[in-house]
Amino acid sequence: MNDQADAASWHKTACILCENNCGIQIQTDGRRFAKIRGDKEHVATGGYTCNKALRLDHYQNGVERLTTPLRREADGSFTPIDWDTAVREISARLKSVRDTHGGKSIFFYGGGGQGNHLGGAYSGALMGALGARYRSNPLAQEKTGEGFVDAHLTGSHTVGDFENAEVSIFIGKNPWQTHGVARARTVLKDIAKDPARTMIVIDPVRTETADLADIHLQLRPGTDAWCLSGILGVLVQEDLVDHAFLDAHTTGAATVLEQLKAVDVAHCAATCGLDEELLRTTARRIAAASSVSTYEDLGVQQGPNSTLVSYLNKLIWLLTGNFAKPGAMQPHSWVVPLARYSTRPRRTPVTGARMPGGLVPCNVIAEEILNDHPDRFRAMVIESSNPAHSLADSAAFAKALDKLDLVVVIDIALTETGRRADYVLPAASQYEKWEATFFTFEFPHNTFHLRAPVLDPLPGTLTEPEIYARLVRELGAVPRSRLSLLRAAARLGRTPYKLAFAALAVLDKSTVKLAPYLLYETLGPTLPDGARSAAVLWALCQRIAKEYPKAMRRAGHADAEALFEAILKGRSGVIFTEDEYDDAWGYVPHPGHRIPLPIPELLDLHADLDTTPAVHTTEEFPIVLAAGQRRAFTANTIIRDTTWRLRDKGGTLRISPHDAEQLGLDNGAPARITTERGTADATVEIDDRMQAGHAALPNGFGLDLPTGDGGTERTGVALNTLTDLRRRDPIAGVPWHKHVPARIEALSA
Repeated sequence: MNDQADAASWHKTACILCENNCGIQIQTDGRRFAKIRGDKEHVATGGYTCNKALRLDHYQNGVERLTTPLRREADGSFTPIDWDTAVREISARLKSVRDTHGGKSIFFYGGGGQGNHLGGAYSGALMGALGARYRSNPLAQEKTGEGFVDAHLTGSHTVGDFENAEVSIFIGKNPWQTHGVARARTVLKDIAKDPARTMIVIDPVRTETADLADIHLQLRPGTDAWCLSGILGVLVQEDLVDHAFLDAHTTGAATVLEQLKAVDVAHCAATCGLDEELLRTTARRIAAASSVSTYEDLGVQQGPNSTLVSYLNKLIWLLTGNFAKPGAMQPHSWVVPLARYSTRPRRTPVTGARMPGGLVPCNVIAEEILNDHPDRFRAMVIESSNPAHSLADSAAFAKALDKLDLVVVIDIALTETGRRADYVLPAASQYEKWEATFFTFEFPHNTFHLRAPVLDPLPGTLTEPEIYARLVRELGAVPRSRLSLLRAAARLGRTPYKLAFAALAVLDKSTVKLAPYLLYETLGPTLPDGARSAAVLWALCQRIAKEYPKAMRRAGHADAEALFEAILKGRSGVIFTEDEYDDAWGYVPHPGHRIPLPIPELLDLHADLDTTPAVHTTEEFPIVLAAGQRRAFTANTIIRDTTWRLRDKGGTLRISPHDAEQLGLDNGAPARITTERGTADATVEIDDRMQAGHAALPNGFGLDLPTGDGGTERTGVALNTLTDLRRRDPIAGVPWHKHVPARIEALSA
């Protein structure tokens, strides 16, 4: 009986602090999280979790929650209003913007904070009701350059099989702290202790992952393109490529190989500050391996030449035949793709910036607003995101928000962005509602986890699907007769409902763009345990059954309905597809399922490396600042509580011993950081992991948190007071957060 009572007091859910979303169990004490542990039955992580997940009570209960909608008045103050008033006024103002300037002038940002994706699935219905066309989210300042390359090569995202790889390469990635690889620390230790396997780390910092590596290429900051070019030069010039693979599975290889034959490997090594022989040894080890997996992350994706770096990285594993086999790179199924993988991206309406993945680059958002162009954005709906804090050049973004006719923020707390909004709508927390994450990146067994609520919603808050549904209702976008038809069909069962929905989609093309709302209103109420927000997953299960029927059946699901039932019941997640390695080629969308290797625009950038600056510092700003280093006690800013950190509570500025000596700085000394965009003060930490000329500030700090007297207090540096939106990748527009030219000076204590 005691065992049963103990089991009943633990709630299965998942961590929300990184893309792995490790399965956890939470024991509650009232509304507090008394204990947290890994869920050993979780289909993806099997009980593994890191230290950060154990402190999630600081997310749930460490924040001053909003419990009523707020309206900003002319004097800048906020007035609490009821939900009916908020929905009525916001809908009227959205209609006014739409009717005056067109739906395309309404811009949507967010649609999924970390681990908070179901709401984003319903935001599309509001966009459809308004005729809105443009959106963005944090992926557009991280992964869209890589997505641009993926679209041209394999046609979609690829993932490494690090548990089985003979050689594992981490480029600007420290999975010991940032994870990204399921069960990261366990996998890293397994690789490190196996003499037959090799770990290669390419990073200017001697990270915890580099400590475990067999080869650490500790290059100069921002020179990754030259490093990878040098490796490719060795592979081609020493004829270490897999010609059989290239002949059987690619097109245009000769064009790429011819260009790489001309790479000056010695020059590349010198540019990076690396020993040439070490670079050659690295290339030879990659070529000799039976399998290679790579992982590139923000260390290079938020630095110079980021899209080119993504291309060169992928050429390494393609030229050596490391695709669609155990231990190598794999494509994968999706519950729903996170981006549009198109080789012809759309353009933004004012600046004409490319939109890889269908997302407006974050670094151009302010420019799309701060102008007098007739097509500029006039309103923003911002959900589960804090762009006033997280986007480059906070001052410019604040001006952009102030210029808009309407800003609506949906969040659990009054964020830095919310303080500049016209309306702030209080959402239920991630543990007070049905929720899921669409980071489904695994192969051959891909998993999905629908998370049941741990707690009831805080009174006065609503889930994002309900907020969007109320706005769509108020807009009058759907005739009542259509809802009545679908509700009647839902009462008869899901098969009649499927037929009715399909017939409606044929008769009325708006059905598709409004589908999430229709599902929520008609199928949602029929779902068990109040899982109304999961209704959209029914449609996504139909998609999975259509796109991956064999893989779905291998995973044990006879059809879409069986899969949907498994998702609804699977408190520790479900395997929704099971692929075989030969299936991987079916994911390649190009003619003959061949991978076209040349990307002319990127080959041109590569050819220009000899004349491309590798150094972006100046006499005035001689230090490269990495703005946003992951550390043991940093996390994304959905934890709005400083007390969870046991170490580095103020967010130190890490500098090398050489720079500390040159600047006259000791541990614990105050220092001032100055960039072209701003100034901030921090406490120094001398760290021999940093090389001379390279400094780092941690992510997750600089929030303006409420104090008891009604004011706010900031702990640590708000990084984007220092970053520059003009420093961006020429292809994807992603920012240089990890490569900010700066000056550091000693301050009086």
